[in-house]
Amino acid sequence: MMAETPAALQSREFAWTVADFDRIRRLIYQHAGISLHEGKQAMVYSRVSRRLRETGHDSFRSYLDWLESSRDPAEWQEFVNALTTNLTSFFRENHHFVELARMVREGGAGREWKIWCSAASTGEEPYSIAITMADVLGMQGAFRIWASDIDTRVLETAARGIYKLEQLRTVAPEQLRKYFLRGKGANEGLARVKPELQKHLQFFTLNLVDESWPLREEFDAIFCRNVMIYFDHDTQRRVLARLHRLLRPHGTLFVGHAENFSDARDLFRLRGKTIYEKV
Repeated sequence: MMAETPAALQSREFAWTVADFDRIRRLIYQHAGISLHEGKQAMVYSRVSRRLRETGHDSFRSYLDWLESSRDPAEWQEFVNALTTNLTSFFRENHHFVELARMVREGGAGREWKIWCSAASTGEEPYSIAITMADVLGMQGAFRIWASDIDTRVLETAARGIYKLEQLRTVAPEQLRKYFLRGKGANEGLARVKPELQKHLQFFTLNLVDESWPLREEFDAIFCRNVMIYFDHDTQRRVLARLHRLLRPHGTLFVGHAENFSDARDLFRLRGKTIYEKV
């Protein structure tokens, strides 16, 4: 591990050691399955130091001792929230939504479609799924979307469904008119997802590495994009096996552009670019 320069060390508000970093790595792996590599030192310091300020601790050791001894679920959630990454946008990796629309058109409207977005973040992804479904089936169509995330704060944003217009630049003008309400006056520059679309979504907190999930559905498709890159191989395998069990026969798994599961051929076969089918 590269040592930090004296100037970098002097600029720290709190003392920061390799032992602090390794301890945080161990705790976030145990609680969220996230594997942090050594290059994440600066990010971890910046994000966890906010928790020190919020809780009144003057060192990482003091904060982590308190965190482990208190077993306060609220603070454990804040700790996890601090270390999760939430980069997202509407219709990111657009070919997934093109494929989803094709699946729904060919599958017909004679049944209820069930989709799980397992890393909903601030909502752009599950709402992109909902817009795609409504484009094919209509706003009153038979579809339900489960949207989960480990981070409680981003889920609050997702559930509100309010975005700056600049965040909606990848939404087609016709879709923006059809599925969003533009703000006026003090809300100028904002848009809110219409209730008729929002009613199809259910938001809830879920940790993908927990032993049990509150899901008993059989899904047509699961979006698990840009999540597995934070897990080691064994954790990936366990999560993939559980996703496999929740998909209907020949169900579809959409993953991120940097994720490849060629060593899980017994579970999924590659059907297209970052699109897998249940074996």
